[in-house]
Amino acid sequence: MKSSHFYAMLSRMKYINRWGLMNNTRLENISEHSEQVAILTHCLVLIHNKRFGGNLDAQRAALLAVFHDSTEIITGDMPTPIKYYNPEIKDAYKDIEDKAADRLVELLPEDFREDYRDILKQSGENDSELRKYVKAADRFSALIKCIEEMRMGNDEFKAAKETIQKSIRDMNLPEAEVFEREFLPSFSLSLDEFE
Repeated sequence: MKSSHFYAMLSRMKYINRWGLMNNTRLENISEHSEQVAILTHCLVLIHNKRFGGNLDAQRAALLAVFHDSTEIITGDMPTPIKYYNPEIKDAYKDIEDKAADRLVELLPEDFREDYRDILKQSGENDSELRKYVKAADRFSALIKCIEEMRMGNDEFKAAKETIQKSIRDMNLPEAEVFEREFLPSFSLSLDEFE
C-alpha cells in the first residue's frame, strides 16, 4: 500500500504565518487560526440553533472551519487587501486555491478522496448554509487578533479592526450580533478580569 502524505502536509499549517503585511506583537499561524475559527463557527451555529430555532449541524460546520484555510499550505497566506484588490485577482486566486485543493486531495488514498474533496474545495452544495458561519467566524477571528494586538499597544491594527467590524455588521447575521454582544467583550479583558 502506498504511503499518503496528506496529514503530514496538513501538519505544516503551523509554518504559515498570517498578517504578513502587518507589524505583529505575536505571530499567528494558520493552524491556530483554523482552530479558533472552528470553535467560533461551532458557537455561531449553536446560537443559530438555540436562539433562532435553526437545525444546522454544528459539528459539520466546525469541520469545514478546521480545513477552511488548508490550501494556504500550498498558496501561502495572501493578505486580504491584495486578494480582493480587484475581480481579476480575486478570480485568479480562487482558481489557485482550487488547484491547491486538488493537489491536497491527490495526497490522500483513493478511498478517502471523496470525503475531503467538498471540504477542501469548499464546493459542497449541502454545506453552503454552513459556510456563511465559517466566513463570519473567520472575520471574528481576525477581529479578535486586532483586539489582542491593540491591547498590547499595537495601533497598526486600528484601521483593520474598524474595517473588520464593519464587514461583520454588513453580513447582517443575527447570530453574529449575539456573538458580538455576549462573547466578544471578554476578549478585551485580562484573565484576572474574568468573573
